[in-house]
Amino acid sequence: MAKTKELSKDTRNKIVDLHQAGKTESAIGKQLGLKKSTVGAIIRKWKTYKTTDNLPRSGAPRKISPRGVKMIPRTVSKNPRTTRGDLVNDLQRAGTKVTKPTISNTLRRQGLKSCSARCVPLLKPVHVQAHLKFAREHLDDPEEDWENVIWSDETKIELFGKNSTRRVWRTKNAELQPKNTIPTVKHGGGNIMLWGCFSAKGPGRLIRVKERMNGAMYCEILSENLLPSARALKMKRGWVFQHDNDPKHTARATKEWLRKKHFNVLEGPSQSPDLNPIDNLWRELKVRVARQQPQNITALEEICMEEWAKIPATVCENLVKTYRKRLTSVIANKGYITKY
Repeated sequence: MAKTKELSKDTRNKIVDLHQAGKTESAIGKQLGLKKSTVGAIIRKWKTYKTTDNLPRSGAPRKISPRGVKMIPRTVSKNPRTTRGDLVNDLQRAGTKVTKPTISNTLRRQGLKSCSARCVPLLKPVHVQAHLKFAREHLDDPEEDWENVIWSDETKIELFGKNSTRRVWRTKNAELQPKNTIPTVKHGGGNIMLWGCFSAKGPGRLIRVKERMNGAMYCEILSENLLPSARALKMKRGWVFQHDNDPKHTARATKEWLRKKHFNVLEGPSQSPDLNPIDNLWRELKVRVARQQPQNITALEEICMEEWAKIPATVCENLVKTYRKRLTSVIANKGYITKY
């Protein structure tokens, strides 16, 4: 049977008014063009509840028992990769037949939703412990100390790679029009490796690394770019140089060079991008470069240099200001990678 249209509140009130005026249900129905049964239902509702408004409706009974509702979030909490199909099968074995949308609705009511798993560096137990140890040791360091750090690292930027997510406004079936696509080629179409540094006062030097980097080349890069960056950024006396535990950073030649130069070094734990705010700056750079859509390696390098220089000092300052929050998050997450 087709669902009938619900009467407006004015019509329902009019039925009650005519009833109170002494008219019969048949007469009211003829006057308003309604069935007698409809008029009678409205009058009975008014007599029972003293209102013609819609009352709360119970809806269909839940298919999943309260015990089953508790089981579902408990299962996905133990194994977040559990699929809706797995849960449907579990409930079916327990004698409850449900659909995947029912599972989704149940999880949503528990505050859970399906999300893409984020890619993070693979952490071994030793990485987790080093991550946690670093956060605990530096949690109470004053903000002024972090403002006197030069943060550094390397990154790779691909010519036609997925350096950033781009969204477009388009009409239906227009997804393959050139203006609505991002060109890609196999293996990214080439890439460049960059070394850069920054402090709370702004970006330092950015250079392209054209050969495979080893300890000797790394020392050469630092020799030519670290002190000039420190001078340009007007770092205070006793400033600290930060790099992670990458093998070329901890090579004997590198350690000896840093010792001879009397640099204060802060070695961050390896596999810890969330503890080096320069990773956020790399992301900012890649988004800016992707907007320019460079078509060759030469243009890619030029645009990287131009966009790096344009990054506002306030962006750098904010990254350093919130560093204590990063440490707190690492501790709260028991040494595992946190959102950064």
